[in-house]
Amino acid sequence: MLKLYNTLTRKIEEFKALEDKKVGLYTCGPTVYNYAHIGNLRTYVFEDILKRVLLYNKYKIKHVMNITDVGHLTDDADFGEDKLEKAARKTNKDAWEIADFYTQAFQNNIEDLNILEPDIWCKATDHIKEQIKLVQALIDKGLTYETSDGIYFDTTKIDDYGKLANLKNQELKAGARVEMGEKKNPHDFALWKWSEQSELHPERSEGSRQQSELHPERSESSAKKPKRQMEWEAPFGKAQGKFGRMGFPGWHIECSAMSIKYLGDQFDIHCGGIDHLPVHHTNEIAQSEAYTGKKPWVKYWLHGEFLLINSGKMAKSEDNFITLDTIKDKGFSPLSYRYFLLQTHYRKQLNFSWEALEAAKNGLDRLYRLVLETKKMETDDSAPETKDKFLELINDDLNIPEALALVWDGLKDRSISYETLLNFDKVLGLGLDNIKEEVEIPSQVQALLDKRAKAREEKDWKKSDEIREEIEKMGYRLEDSDEGQRVVK
Repeated sequence: MLKLYNTLTRKIEEFKALEDKKVGLYTCGPTVYNYAHIGNLRTYVFEDILKRVLLYNKYKIKHVMNITDVGHLTDDADFGEDKLEKAARKTNKDAWEIADFYTQAFQNNIEDLNILEPDIWCKATDHIKEQIKLVQALIDKGLTYETSDGIYFDTTKIDDYGKLANLKNQELKAGARVEMGEKKNPHDFALWKWSEQSELHPERSEGSRQQSELHPERSESSAKKPKRQMEWEAPFGKAQGKFGRMGFPGWHIECSAMSIKYLGDQFDIHCGGIDHLPVHHTNEIAQSEAYTGKKPWVKYWLHGEFLLINSGKMAKSEDNFITLDTIKDKGFSPLSYRYFLLQTHYRKQLNFSWEALEAAKNGLDRLYRLVLETKKMETDDSAPETKDKFLELINDDLNIPEALALVWDGLKDRSISYETLLNFDKVLGLGLDNIKEEVEIPSQVQALLDKRAKAREEKDWKKSDEIREEIEKMGYRLEDSDEGQRVVK
């Protein structure tokens, strides 16, 4: 029996799929204006564990992850500059280039951490039509209003707004904790923003003036080159002009539109970081349930806790931004970081330090050595109760720390087989089937390795290759990695 903590009900529940043994899973992806930091990546490792546990329980999964490449403003309360546009402006690059570069960087991180890829990657900019359709439907239902800078969802029109984050029991006064602008209510949020009232063009006023007046520089040849790089013509709103009303989607509408397109009007699980709970996921629920009429729109909501550094939240806006490349540059493997994360439950805050990562690296190295020893022992398969206990632990709201402890106990008393370890690694994802065996290196080979390392430092590639060939003639194979030269017999 798989049990998961459902943020929506605030309790651990038995997981029951909407359709027998089939699961629709949506995980909020990155906003691709910068590298993901290791706090972001903690969430994706937790979601990977969830997916692996579902697969281990023989569920068939349709996993969808979005790429936010438009509409996420610097202020989550619908104000400020679009993060992609800002990055493009600061670097004098095209916003689309920025999005492509950081999307690829994120996908490299996913591969390095041995995270299973989603079945569907979906970019917000590839689904503008679906987002416009959803906004128009909400307009038609009378749930929106227009301001000078966009179309807003009126949260007072639904009776259960904020149920995910329990906002009903929180006092929120206009102007006290949120910037209001022209919003009618503090919690109202943007579905669509107008370009001409964007942060890049603050001098432009709303409404009555025609687009031709707002864009006198535009001609038939220049109409396709707006100052804002990412914008689309919307069929709704006032002041439609010769060139239409140009704008871009709000941050929340993309996830609703894309998850509904690929997973239907109702699906099983939606995941993200705990920071998504009070705003992004809350607003997703409001607009999606208003659109589909399905309550609950999503049955189970799961959230991963923060990674802290010096007891503070890791964030791109703070001076504590560490990427996976930073970890690699310091000589740690990405799987050492994965192992570090697996030692703490996903719903508990975790403090990062280089000392803690060093301890995790040493622990993983020792785990690898014991796994190789177990492989050589050719022991019989483990007792059924070990597998039963492992399943019980991972099905107890993804209790991976205890499952790891079970693995260690089995390795120490030699009661666990290599086949069972590989079976458990389908959940852990630590690459136990791909461990390179360490060999005792003769002094002659070590001397050549030292010479080759010096040649590589001096960028003498010819000499480096000659030494490699000499080492191989002695019966050893060299593999160059981020950690340095690895010798295989």
